[in-house]
Amino acid sequence: MNTSSTSSETGPGDASGPAAGTASAPGTGPAPGTAPAAAPVRRSGAASSAIMASGTLVSRVLGFVKAVLITVAVGSVTTVADVFELANTLPNLIYVLVAGGIFNAVLVPQIIKASRNAEDQGADYISRLLTLAVLALLGVAAVVVVLAGPIIRLMGTDWDDGMLALGTTFALFTFPQLFFYGLYTVVGQVLNAKGAFGAYMWAPVLNNVVAIAGLLVFVQQFGAYQQDPHTLENWTAGKTLWLAGTATLGVVLQALILFLPLRRLGLGLRPRFGWRGIGLSTAARLGGWTLATGVIANLAFLVLTKVAAIPTGYRPEHLAMDPPQQIAGVTALNQASMLYSLPHGVIGLSIATVLFNRMAAAATEGDRAGMVSSLSSSLRITGVATVFAAVALVVYAGPLGMLFSGGVPSAGAVVGQVVAVIAIGAPFMSTSFMLGRAFYAQEDARTPFLVQIGVAVFTVACAAAIWAFVAPKHMIFAVAGCYAAQNVLSTLLYHRVLVRRVGDYDVARVLDSHARILAAALLAGAAGAVVLHLLGGYDPAGFAWGSQLTAVVVLAVGGTAMGAVYLVALRLCRVEELGSLLRPVLARLGR
Repeated sequence: MNTSSTSSETGPGDASGPAAGTASAPGTGPAPGTAPAAAPVRRSGAASSAIMASGTLVSRVLGFVKAVLITVAVGSVTTVADVFELANTLPNLIYVLVAGGIFNAVLVPQIIKASRNAEDQGADYISRLLTLAVLALLGVAAVVVVLAGPIIRLMGTDWDDGMLALGTTFALFTFPQLFFYGLYTVVGQVLNAKGAFGAYMWAPVLNNVVAIAGLLVFVQQFGAYQQDPHTLENWTAGKTLWLAGTATLGVVLQALILFLPLRRLGLGLRPRFGWRGIGLSTAARLGGWTLATGVIANLAFLVLTKVAAIPTGYRPEHLAMDPPQQIAGVTALNQASMLYSLPHGVIGLSIATVLFNRMAAAATEGDRAGMVSSLSSSLRITGVATVFAAVALVVYAGPLGMLFSGGVPSAGAVVGQVVAVIAIGAPFMSTSFMLGRAFYAQEDARTPFLVQIGVAVFTVACAAAIWAFVAPKHMIFAVAGCYAAQNVLSTLLYHRVLVRRVGDYDVARVLDSHARILAAALLAGAAGAVVLHLLGGYDPAGFAWGSQLTAVVVLAVGGTAMGAVYLVALRLCRVEELGSLLRPVLARLGR
C-alpha cells in the first residue's frame, strides 16, 4: 500500500516491490541524505537520467498491467484475491520495517563513502558489508518463513480456518521475497555508487514480466475469474504455484540479475568476515533519526493493514445475503492506493529530486531566500499535476474501479468508491513530502521524526476507532479516508514547524496558485463528467460498465478530453507553473 502503500512508495517503478528503505505509509519517505550519491560516472548525466527514467516508466506501466491481470485471474473484491494480496504484501512491509531503514540509514551511505575513498575502490569494505547484509537477511527471512502461520493468523483477524490455511500456503511461497528484496537493494546501491544506474532501475521490469507471464499461464490453465470463479473450495496446488510461485520468482530474478553488471565492475567481491572497526556504529548513530522515522511509520502502517484485512473474514456472510453484497478488502484498498500515489511517484518525486539539491545548497550557504524560492516553486509546480490527478480520480473512479474489477461491475463500483475516497489525499502526499525535504535540506532529521510520531499516533488511533466502531462493510472506506487524512495532518504539522523555523515561505503565493489550479481542475472535472455521462458512466447498464475493455476506452476518451480542457483552463486561470512543469517533461521526451 503506498504506498503507498501502499503503498504506499514502491521499488523503482514496480507497483509491488519494496521501496528501498522508504516508509510504506503513504506520504512518508527516506531522508534524502540516504539517497545514493554516485561516484563519477562514465555516461553523461542526461544519458543516465534517461536510462533511469525509461526503466521506471516501463516498469510502472508493466506493474499496472500486472495489477489488472491479477484481477482478471482471481477477481478484485474476492476472498482469494484478498488472501493473496495480504500474503504478497507482507514481505515488502516486513522488509522495510526490519531491514529497509537499516540498509539506507547505515549500509548504503557506507558503501558510497567506501567507493569514493578507498584505494581498492572500496572492494574489501563492500565485500564485508555485503557479507554482513546477506547473513542478516538470511536470518530475518528464515525467522519470518518459520513464523508464516502465526503472522498470517495475527494479520488475518476474523478469518476462518480456510482463509488462514490458504494465507499460510501463500505466505510460504511469498515470504522468501524478503531476502531478495534486501539483496536487490544492497547490490543495487553498490551499482549506483559506481555510477551503473540502469540495471537497478530496469531490474523490476524483469520482475513484472515474469509475474505477468505467470498470470497469463494461470488464466490459460485455470480460466479467468469472471468465467471460472476461483474460491477456497476449488483452489488447487497448481493455482498456488502459478499465482504465488511466479510472483516470488519475479522478485528472485529482479535481485539476481543485478549480479551480472556487478561482476562487470571488476571489484573481485567475495565473502569476507570481520566487521569490527569499520564504522558501522558511527553510521548507525548518524542515521538513527532516519531509521526511527521509518520504523515508526511502518509500525503504524502495519496496524492499519491488520484492520484492512478484517472485512475479508466477513465476505462469506455478505455474499449470502439476499441480494448478495460486495465488501471491499485489502485488494481494493491496494489498488486504490496505487492509483492515488501514482501522481506523486511520477511527478512529485522527480521535482523533489531536482529542487532538493537547490534547497540543500541554499541552506548550506545560509541563503534563506534561495531555499524558500525552491520550496515554493516545488509546491506550486507539483500542484499542477497532483490537484488535477485528484479531481480526475474522483470523476473517473467508476471506470477505474471497473478496470480493476475482474470484469464484475458490482466489484468495480466498490473499488471505484474506495478510489474516490482516497483520491482526496493525493495532492497532500506530495505537499507533505516537499515540506519534509525542507528540513532534510537543513540537515534536520529530528523534526521529520517528530512529525512522523504525530502521524503514527493519529494512524493507530484511526485504526483502533475503525476496528471498534465501523462495520466491516465500511472498514476499507474508513481506512482509505485515514490514508488521505494522515497526509493532510502531516502537511499541517510540517507547515506549523516550518513557519516557526524559517518564517513565511511564500505561503500566500502557494495558496493562490493552488486556488487557480483547483479552479482549472474543477472546470476540467465538469467536462470529464459530461463525457462520462455520454459514455454511460452513470448508468449501471451503460457502456462504461460493460467490461474492462470498455472501461479502458472510457478512460482513454474521457481522460483525453479532460486533459485538453484542463490545459485551456490553466491558461484561462493564468497558472504560470504549467510551463515550469512541462519544460523538463518535454526535454526528457526529446532526449
